[in-house]
Amino acid sequence: MSKLHLFDMDGTLLYGSAAAIEISRQLGLDREIRELERGFAAGQLTPVQFAQRACELWSAELTELQVAAAFDGAPWLTGIREVWADIRARGERCAVISLSPAFFVERLLAWGADAARGSRWPAVPIRQAVEPAGILTSAAKVRIADELCLRYGLTRADCVAYGDSLSDTELFASVPRSVAVNADHHVSDLASYAYAGGDLREAYALVRTGE
Repeated sequence: MSKLHLFDMDGTLLYGSAAAIEISRQLGLDREIRELERGFAAGQLTPVQFAQRACELWSAELTELQVAAAFDGAPWLTGIREVWADIRARGERCAVISLSPAFFVERLLAWGADAARGSRWPAVPIRQAVEPAGILTSAAKVRIADELCLRYGLTRADCVAYGDSLSDTELFASVPRSVAVNADHHVSDLASYAYAGGDLREAYALVRTGE
């Protein structure tokens, strides 16, 4: 039976970081984005409000070259490409679903993901306002997972989720198996397995060992 492996990005595939942090670092806005990240983690900002504030920070300067530099220099877990290659060699599917901007998330397609879905932030250089309808939420992750299942002829029962925080809770609750990767308390109690470290191959091995 085939499976669909669903990966969060910020804090999961990105070790201790997030797309917004890495992009802001390219602009020398580390302090400003950390404040926004703390507000979001504390529930003081909605996903839409976070996107609006971040776009305000970036609008004057952000370029495609800086986005590329942020992606290339980000602290990715070791072994992502190897894990996805193994998944696909088994005839299974892998996808990334993230609240971060799609223009960052979709770069992971080149690493072997079958699908990469992110929020629809304004295109770079940012000259337009955020469209609230394009910003993903925790519930949207479940909706996208269902869409991907329909595309690949699978069901939620065939899914494995990998995540680390509050935005992953609804997805973890909707699938039979999940891996908390460097996770906080929001998902650790929901997960089938827990992993702390810097190598995705080790987290993935927990799923294979449990088969």
